[in-house]
Amino acid sequence: MRLIFADTFYWIAFVNPADAWYRRVRQAFKQLEPCKLITTDEVLVELLAFYSKSGVQLRQRVANLVRDILDSPDIEVKQQTHESFLAGLTLYENRLDKGYSLTDCISMNTMRQLGIIEVLTHDKHFSQEGFNILFPE
Repeated sequence: MRLIFADTFYWIAFVNPADAWYRRVRQAFKQLEPCKLITTDEVLVELLAFYSKSGVQLRQRVANLVRDILDSPDIEVKQQTHESFLAGLTLYENRLDKGYSLTDCISMNTMRQLGIIEVLTHDKHFSQEGFNILFPE
């Protein structure tokens, strides 16, 4: 089965109808099947942090989305471990000139470990590492 990594960008747009990418992300979601989405605990933490200062309704929608992600048989959430954190930190240290976030570094390492090349993101950092970003423009 096709494995695709879902970056924070994807979930941010997926949950918020006011987001500029909402329609494109929702269309892509319908066209991706059959596939299995992979994401990480760190991505979900970043998603929740992104919307932490939003209103109650949007915060609830985001919390519901995270619960749905965790319960979905079509989405696998890779758990954070001390080892994944340290490996992400190492990549972060090795790419100080790039501006990668620690979450991006952990995501890239996860993708490499699983042999995933496609990522649901608009973040050019992933293409700099050789991954195929599915929302280039």
